[in-house]
Amino acid sequence: MARREETTRMCALTRAEKPVAELIRFVLGPDDVLVPDTDAKAEGRGVWISLNKVLVAEAVKKKVFARSLKTEVKLPEDLPGLTQTRLEGRYLNALSMARKAGQLTFGATKVRALLETGSLMALITATDAAEDGRSKMVGPLKALHYAAHEEDIEGFDVPHFELLDSEQMGLALGLENVIHAALTRGAAAQAAVEKARRLALYTAKPTEKDTDRAAVDGDLLPEATDERREIHG
Repeated sequence: MARREETTRMCALTRAEKPVAELIRFVLGPDDVLVPDTDAKAEGRGVWISLNKVLVAEAVKKKVFARSLKTEVKLPEDLPGLTQTRLEGRYLNALSMARKAGQLTFGATKVRALLETGSLMALITATDAAEDGRSKMVGPLKALHYAAHEEDIEGFDVPHFELLDSEQMGLALGLENVIHAALTRGAAAQAAVEKARRLALYTAKPTEKDTDRAAVDGDLLPEATDERREIHG
């Protein structure tokens, strides 16, 4: 059976057509206030904007939403910030679901053990992790990608997400703090990876030489940067 083409929509700001995974939809709520429809499931006419905080702010500034919806639009005080909060909430909820499914491992020792065998779907590091602790995780992950490349293993992709601090993750998971974690194979873990990718893309900071792909710290990578640090996809 032929693979179904990925659904695309046009960004109302840039007029570029992109896969829906690279866009975010906005709709009018019951009180006629514009809200982010992060799961793209709300009824009614929506406006699609490229999944990036800077571009959402620009869309607000240029009154793109009112023009696209052809009506007066009430905007929240900080639509870009509200959108980020919603995306963070979806990511944290997905991590919680992955933990309940037994597909989230945390703690430096356990995570390093998974890195040694390559049996993880994604590496997660808190933004406030100590530099030496971060290096002890990122180093083996780079080695895994290098080995896969040398052995011509296609499709090997273990992203590294560094998006939230230890307190944010700890509160969501019912723990004091979470510094190092890893997602293992399973549907719940895959959902968490997808939510993490969307948050990373939204918070990425554009650079002059923009590859449209996010690094572990949320910055978009310049062309010359080692691709093994990217969040692939």
